[in-house]
This record gives sequence, structure tokens and C-alpha cells, in this order.
Amino acid sequence: MAEPHWRKSSYSTATSNCVEVAELAAGHYAVRDSQHPDTDPLAFDGHAWMAFLTAVKTDESGS
Repeated sequence: MAEPHWRKSSYSTATSNCVEVAELAAGHYAVRDSQHPDTDPLAFDGHAWMAFLTAVKTDESGS
């Protein structure tokens, strides 16, 4: 299996809030802290990932 291609969020900064996302096989996604790349990433299926993105974009995330 090929290594994931990680992309840093455009909202990440050099010293904090460093989030990276990778698209995996079969429409799944992984998220990790770019300051700790050796820790296990969180994995989501495509439906959960799209629901998360929609909630964040519409500010329904509860934060």
C-alpha cells in the first residue's frame, strides 16, 4: 500500500493548530497532528468526513 499524501490545512500555523489530512483508499480520510506525525491518525469514512466538513463550514460544530 502506498504511503498517504499528507496536506497541511490552510488554517494551520507554524507553531500551533497544525492539522494534516490525507485521502486514503476507498474514499476514506485520515487526520493527524503535523507536530506529532508518528502518532496514529484519526480515520473517517467519506460520509463522516463530508459531514464534518459541512458542519465546520456552516459553523455547526458546536465550538
